[in-house]
Amino acid sequence: MKAWKHFRTITKHRHLVIRNASHMGIFFFALHHDLSKYHPKEFFPSAHYYVGSHSPVDSQRQAENYFSSVCQHHTKRNPHHWEYWTDFYKGYLLVKTMPYKWACEYVCDTLSASKVYGGDKFTPKSTLDYFNNHCVWYYMTKATEEFVRWCLTQYAESGWTHLKKKETRAKYEEITKKYPDVEVLSALHPHGDLPTGK
Repeated sequence: MKAWKHFRTITKHRHLVIRNASHMGIFFFALHHDLSKYHPKEFFPSAHYYVGSHSPVDSQRQAENYFSSVCQHHTKRNPHHWEYWTDFYKGYLLVKTMPYKWACEYVCDTLSASKVYGGDKFTPKSTLDYFNNHCVWYYMTKATEEFVRWCLTQYAESGWTHLKKKETRAKYEEITKKYPDVEVLSALHPHGDLPTGK
């Protein structure tokens, strides 16, 4: 049954995020992670499009002319997603640097998603490779992108060794001091063609 399989997948993902968060010193902060996925507005459409090898959001987009109600509901309620930190004003796209704990939760989230969906193919470098291949169409500030890449690089090279709170917090402060907190984009940067809808 798709609903049960989806429930097991999102619960496995959530528990792994919390475990990852314990390594980065934000265990209690991450206990709220992805609770909106159990809300009927997210759970039932996601279960309908469940495939197990990737997010149901991708399947929903292809089936429903690219607009995902699941993505809208989820990203605007969960600040560990970069979409939460975007805004529009007078035709400009504004992006704000993710605060430290949310940025760390994003790292924990992406590592967990890679492991859950990648299965036996997951390696310590999988998430870094995925991020580098996809961030071209993400709307993050330079600070957020640099911090996330630094974290994923540390994980790829030495696991959690250099991702403890003291070192990670210091690196976040070092990076964010170099850039403005909010960036204003005058144009979007689409990458490639939209997938063929069903």
